[in-house]
Amino acid sequence: MTNNKRWLYLFVGTLLLIFCGLIYGWSLFRTPFSEVYTDWSLSQLSMTFTISMIFFCVGGFVAGKLAAKLKPQMIILLSAVFLLVGFFGVSRLNPEDSASSLTLLYIFYGFFGGSGVGLTYNCVIGTMNKWFPDKPGLCSGIMMMGFGLGALILGSVATSLIASKGVFTTFMILGIMIFVVLGVGSFFIKVPDAPVGAAQTKTVYGDAPGTVLKTASFWVFLIWCVVIGVGGLMVINSAASIAVAFGAPAIVGMVVSVFNGAGRVIVGSIYDKTNGKVAMIVDVIFMFCGGIALLAGAKTGSMILILVGLLAMGLSYGANPTICSTFIQKYYGPKYFAVNFGVGMFNLVPAAIIGPTISSSLVEKSGGAYDSSFMAILVFAALGLGLWFAVCKMIDKENGKRTEARPY
Repeated sequence: MTNNKRWLYLFVGTLLLIFCGLIYGWSLFRTPFSEVYTDWSLSQLSMTFTISMIFFCVGGFVAGKLAAKLKPQMIILLSAVFLLVGFFGVSRLNPEDSASSLTLLYIFYGFFGGSGVGLTYNCVIGTMNKWFPDKPGLCSGIMMMGFGLGALILGSVATSLIASKGVFTTFMILGIMIFVVLGVGSFFIKVPDAPVGAAQTKTVYGDAPGTVLKTASFWVFLIWCVVIGVGGLMVINSAASIAVAFGAPAIVGMVVSVFNGAGRVIVGSIYDKTNGKVAMIVDVIFMFCGGIALLAGAKTGSMILILVGLLAMGLSYGANPTICSTFIQKYYGPKYFAVNFGVGMFNLVPAAIIGPTISSSLVEKSGGAYDSSFMAILVFAALGLGLWFAVCKMIDKENGKRTEARPY
């Protein structure tokens, strides 16, 4: 295949991830649901996002295992069915039955929605990276940019639909849209018939998942991803609410999605041109800047500082999955990338539990103020800095024992 063909496939893959990225727009749905179900607490609503992130990771892991048995098209079609069932199920919730509706929301949006997105996410990224062995950071960054922008692009559509047709009908429309796009797009996601680019002249190396799980650097790196993810999700989960709290429309909070996407491309390019050590410290710096700006904005009431903080946190959170994908491919090798990346995706599980839980708890205890939540972001940024030192030291030590050092 020509290089032009691989760029077409990358474009389609990115489009699919844009539609799947709507899962990150939960904060836009949270207020409409709270207006219908007035007895649902902030923590109960936040749990919906947490469950969806957990099953997003599960879906990604399953996709990695299925990659050895099924064509990418079949995995994406399975994902399309999951998302259709999930979104249609949400559209059929009963406004008069609060208790059962909350359980069903967790099942349809959390399990079916999260799993469906995870299936496509891992399948598309794992497949497209085989077309770009020479630019893994840029390739992952572009696709993950689409995923990050999904909440903003489709979020604005969803907001308009909710205003005109209500939240339940909106979910039905979105479910059909996503099903059609994934169904058609699945025909463009295919594995190259022969190794592409750099892979043609290099032996495909790689550590099997069992070996990776016994490597100390992997676990410390995964903890670093969790810490960075916690800080990001403390903001992503409440972006619309933060904007409203400081006098801006809810959709302004979704601007974090733009920089969530930008962070993926920017840091992906930095990774390709330098290494993981540089990319990781850039991510930590973004997080420090975001926490400082948000805290300063909360203390002064400045919406401009809040906006700067949201943008920086978007960059930080967006960089995280790109670094995770590229680090796993470069350091542990492309041979078992789909499964290893599926394992690495599980860093989102504790992050999705810890981040929103801490944020919701701190905001509730402070009577709706965000000061303590923003201070917590700085604490996690400091932890991220310490773990960065540990990861770099471990990688250098492990490479020192090899006859040929692994890139990272």
